[in-house]
Amino acid sequence: MKKIDASGGPPQTICDAPNGRGGTWNRDGVIVLAPDNFSPLYRVSASGGATTVVTKLDDSKLQTTHRWPWFLPDGRHFLYRAGTTSAATPKESNGIYLGALDSLEQKLIVRTDTSPVYESGNLLFIRDGTLMAQPFDDKTFQLTGDALPVAEHVQFDFGVARAEFTASENGVLIFQGTLATTDRQLLWFDRSGKQIGSIGEPALVSQPRLSPDGQRVATGIFDLQAGSPDIWIYELSRNVPARFTFDPDFDVYSVWSPDGKQIVWASNRKGHADIYQKDSTGAGSDEILFESEENKSPTSWSPDGRFIAYSSTNVKGNTKYDIWILPMFGDRKPFPFLRTQFNEVDAQFSPDGRWIAYVSDESGSNQVYVAPFPGPGGKWQVSRNGGTEPRWQGDGREIFFVSPDNKLMATEVNPKESTLEIGNAQPLFELRLAASPGYRYDVARDGKRFLVDTQKLGSSVPLELVVNWVADLKK
Repeated sequence: MKKIDASGGPPQTICDAPNGRGGTWNRDGVIVLAPDNFSPLYRVSASGGATTVVTKLDDSKLQTTHRWPWFLPDGRHFLYRAGTTSAATPKESNGIYLGALDSLEQKLIVRTDTSPVYESGNLLFIRDGTLMAQPFDDKTFQLTGDALPVAEHVQFDFGVARAEFTASENGVLIFQGTLATTDRQLLWFDRSGKQIGSIGEPALVSQPRLSPDGQRVATGIFDLQAGSPDIWIYELSRNVPARFTFDPDFDVYSVWSPDGKQIVWASNRKGHADIYQKDSTGAGSDEILFESEENKSPTSWSPDGRFIAYSSTNVKGNTKYDIWILPMFGDRKPFPFLRTQFNEVDAQFSPDGRWIAYVSDESGSNQVYVAPFPGPGGKWQVSRNGGTEPRWQGDGREIFFVSPDNKLMATEVNPKESTLEIGNAQPLFELRLAASPGYRYDVARDGKRFLVDTQKLGSSVPLELVVNWVADLKK
């Protein structure tokens, strides 16, 4: 987390916040923040220094995150959203809670699954896409009246449980409307960036994954009405999707088995993200493959079918993202591939199974590396100026990744026994990537076509500013 003077100047680092989920600053120079997506809240001095925990995750309520804090006028108490990491299907205990700098106790204020804002005697929150204002006494910490609508069709990110609005003490409110689902689609591009096809209709898709034979695509499709994504499978010959998962919670991060007969994915139906498996035809029931306290997202299946790589982070926030390996034989006891004080994510097995490409922020920024599997051995840096979302070409001779300025990069790779020769990364074309978590593209085996979760050119929603919105409530 960094700060910058309102009049300009260089940014100043305050504390580590690798996957921040909001912060709030009181008049005494104390900041309360959520430094990670699976953490309680911490306090830190605005001048920097050590962080101290100020809330405690309640396991009995399936709380895996505290986020989006907002100080009340006394500078001691604050509101925050507590519950599971997403606002998929509302859990009974998810809601807006009250906390304090000098106490770990938590008090439920209202059962609504969104980020809170307090201004002008009202608690502001989202309900079914509508921004609501409900009178709230900041001395007794009680709701004192009915909730009234302020604005409709306000943009809401179900993945992080945050609405796109804020308010100031002088009666100014600003919010962003919803983005049409017609502004995103899975599109095919060649190596020059020319669009050569499309898949399905425009939709809120995520994490497209081509089957090993290139005949099908598994992808998440977000249902705005249900408030959660499910996995769907397209038969490319028919270009029609078939629903693969039916659970009301988040079902995401699909990965095909090497023979294309199975799909594994992550689901938070038990409060934390576990790994599930089912026949890729959709036959049979969902089988839980690996369950634990940690949140897990599968990223790759080894070509011999013996191992699944997945990203994992501790629900209590005392570790960053690590790369683990789940054996598909024996007792299936996972073991770490990379577990350090840094974030390591997006592990991808090479086509021969001897290497894993991954992303780490050990240098201070996200870079793509390759390391031998199962190890030991050194590592080779693939990107030079930042990179995420690595993918292998089908013959293992190229690695693709996304640069910080959204260019699709290609790097030649030449394996030589126990070492690698890594070429210089070359830009292929600029991507119009949608703002969604996880992988936003996949590569055909020949490396000549790319399936991209694409944002329509020029598609954006303006910010709307409302002055003296409190007076409008009284009309």
